[in-house]
Amino acid sequence: MYQVKKASRTGFIPLRHLNYHVREWGSPRPGQLPLFMVHGWMDVSASFQFVVDAMQQDRHIISPDWRGFGLTDPGEVDSFWYPDYLADLDALIDHFQPEGPIDLLGHSMGGTVVSMYAGARPERIRRLINLEGFGLATTKPSQAPGRYAKWLNEVKAARQGELNLRTYPNSEAVAQRLIKTNPRLSLDKALWLAQHWAKPNANGEWEILGHAAHKVINPYLFRVEEMLALYQSISAPVLNVEASQNDLEKWWQGKYTLDEFHQRLQSIADLRSVTIDDAGHMMHHDQPQILAQHIEAFLQQP
Repeated sequence: MYQVKKASRTGFIPLRHLNYHVREWGSPRPGQLPLFMVHGWMDVSASFQFVVDAMQQDRHIISPDWRGFGLTDPGEVDSFWYPDYLADLDALIDHFQPEGPIDLLGHSMGGTVVSMYAGARPERIRRLINLEGFGLATTKPSQAPGRYAKWLNEVKAARQGELNLRTYPNSEAVAQRLIKTNPRLSLDKALWLAQHWAKPNANGEWEILGHAAHKVINPYLFRVEEMLALYQSISAPVLNVEASQNDLEKWWQGKYTLDEFHQRLQSIADLRSVTIDDAGHMMHHDQPQILAQHIEAFLQQP
């Protein structure tokens, strides 16, 4: 199993009526801002362990399990809302850094959340790093009836217990599931991640640490004009990081393209972009050393 180089400590803090699980590496240092790292959909804070291990500089890093993921309470819900992620992040930052700026990184869904947050709270961000937080495909008002109907159907299915996540016989099977999703993931890392990504239930089967309601579609329509306005409001320098094996168009089946995302990024005033070779969407697993180099070089710029 993978051997951790920089041990983390974990604990729970009350945030917005939830018991939030937070992982920390390092300790606060005078003159050094904290770095917040937030994970993506169906992931956990421990996912950043490999890139933290690869970082040369010791610094205070704070990473939560989003609500309904990992060990953080989901609350009494049958669906989840993007605005709640922003409000949770705002409360988390206030808890650890009541005043002044911070450095902020997000992956995938987390990358979209931090980009939105940096536009809503520009004064709070010194540096922003987006790891393939592409956002969503553009929608049209005419999609509203079908979208709401689908949401109602999925909420009903969740209420009736029809939306469940698959279970696995043991942690080794969970590790193989992670490798199936990301063939670049080595077995030692997969075995380590499996211990944090799932846990055994009362029947001895391993359950993924993600609430089934995360599978429910959001009823609201994504308005690209709002995202562009948020991008335009970002005052911090932004590092956009993409993987050489980019599956954006595969995910969206032509409804949303990489070129379209790059056009959106033009609304950010201070942007630089890098591509990491021989990596897929889980770049922090595939190439943690290279990613760590990009992160540290960007954060250390005056």
